[in-house]
Amino acid sequence: MREDLREDLREDLNEDLNEDLKEVYKYMMTIESLKEYGANVEEGLGRCMGNDALYLRLVATIPSDPSFEQLKDSLAVGDLNTAFEKAHALKGVTGNLSLTPLFDPITKITEHLRAKEDMDYSELLTLILSQRDRLKSLC
Repeated sequence: MREDLREDLREDLNEDLNEDLKEVYKYMMTIESLKEYGANVEEGLGRCMGNDALYLRLVATIPSDPSFEQLKDSLAVGDLNTAFEKAHALKGVTGNLSLTPLFDPITKITEHLRAKEDMDYSELLTLILSQRDRLKSLC
């Protein structure tokens, strides 16, 4: 009788724990959520030798990269040289991780900055920051 009670209690605890874990995991970034975001996960994983944990850990660092704010600030004061450096750095990391929704607009802004084009960068910057925030919501 006592062993049956222990087993029932163990099952109840496991069920509660599983429900708690499901609640936690629904807010965590997954390979699937990155695919839905638009990342080319297979390509990014290939660069991480197929190591899911490494890939997810690297992707999770992107939204907090200070280069986003530095790009924004340098564009605000018209410092195209610094803006180019920051955009180029972001292009490298987002490209290596195959974060296409970020990589594409960052590539565009990088090429405009490379040419030191006198233009309104706000539309591209807004798109970049929006995609960064979308990624951040997955992390």
